[in-house]
Amino acid sequence: MTTPVCTSASDAATSARQTLPYPSFSSYMKDRQPVLLRTARSLTANPSDAEDLLQTALTKTYVAWDRIEDHRALDGYVRRALVNTRTSQWRKRKVDEFACDELPEPELAPAGDPAEQQALHDAMWRAIMKLPARQRAMVVLRYYEDLSEVQTAEVLGVSVGTVKSAVSRALGKLREDPELAPVR
Repeated sequence: MTTPVCTSASDAATSARQTLPYPSFSSYMKDRQPVLLRTARSLTANPSDAEDLLQTALTKTYVAWDRIEDHRALDGYVRRALVNTRTSQWRKRKVDEFACDELPEPELAPAGDPAEQQALHDAMWRAIMKLPARQRAMVVLRYYEDLSEVQTAEVLGVSVGTVKSAVSRALGKLREDPELAPVR
């Protein structure tokens, strides 16, 4: 047998459950809760958040129950309470991402053997030096100097189409170079 620790609190809770000030609210809630829960779920991604949202909206409705004149329009009132509550939650949410002027540095992949990197660098330059002067200039400006096609065309005094076609042909020659075969 268990004895309540605080008998006055348990008696008050029992009497509060037996006498509701608005019995019509209780019947409305039981009848309309599944429909209103579907509305709440459409406003949130998480089913648990939807249940919390509905409980908050029903609490607001309960508090205003005696001020609501037309009880035939209760669904609209509760739906408006759902939307307003969700909007308030959305506005109060914590933002974990902040805009910044500089991008954070990505984690660097483990560097390979420096001797292999130098050998690759030398092989690439030997392959580039085999290109005709105009193609070589365009490849260096585009990929080593990081200029756009328009900027490269302006520097060399040619059209953008000429830069595109010459760079395309140069890259094709570099792909076919036997010295760069191990890289592929």
